[in-house]
Amino acid sequence: MAVTEAALPVVETFHSLQGEGLHWGRSAFFIRLAGCRVGCSWCDTKQSWPEAAHPLLPPATLALEAQQAAVAGAGFVVITGGEPLHHDLSELTEALRQHTLLPLHLETSGVDRLSGSFDWITLSPKRHRPPEEGLLRHCNELKIIVHELADLVFAEAMAGEARLLREGTGSEAPVLLLQPGWQSTGGQALALDYVRSHPGWRLSMQLHKELGVR
Repeated sequence: MAVTEAALPVVETFHSLQGEGLHWGRSAFFIRLAGCRVGCSWCDTKQSWPEAAHPLLPPATLALEAQQAAVAGAGFVVITGGEPLHHDLSELTEALRQHTLLPLHLETSGVDRLSGSFDWITLSPKRHRPPEEGLLRHCNELKIIVHELADLVFAEAMAGEARLLREGTGSEAPVLLLQPGWQSTGGQALALDYVRSHPGWRLSMQLHKELGVR
């Protein structure tokens, strides 16, 4: 198979259930791209960090896989990573739209400028690498991972900045989510207590891990 300039490093593709965020529990087709320079110590997909360790696949190949997943019942496509916006996603989303009518979702830390066309953007910014302004302006859900008290302060700062950027634009505010770090008992207690007393926030859990599904 010839590899084009638009080919992307792919860790894996799979059809499963979305386990996090507002769309948890829904059937989805995942495209996990390789490459991440954000460097979160708690990351559970560190195998995705090195680009060179994973094969390059053309957007058309990935779009055909998404088309097959749609026939099998997938309700949307999730492009995740790694950090997917390290790559230009324009040709990938164009190919996906040509081959399937499925909505396209993006999961990103927001450290790079937005590329590609998406129906839903999940922004999960990190304290040590603040997001690009454009992602705060356009994200549909803002998901903050909680390990310690400083993460709650950061969460409110990000929510406030997103609100300011949307003032006067008519754009809806993002859904606000707090997600405890995996197996972080302190983070879980903080997130539960905060959501209980701050109704503007919702709790997100990694339910796919709890259920033992991919």
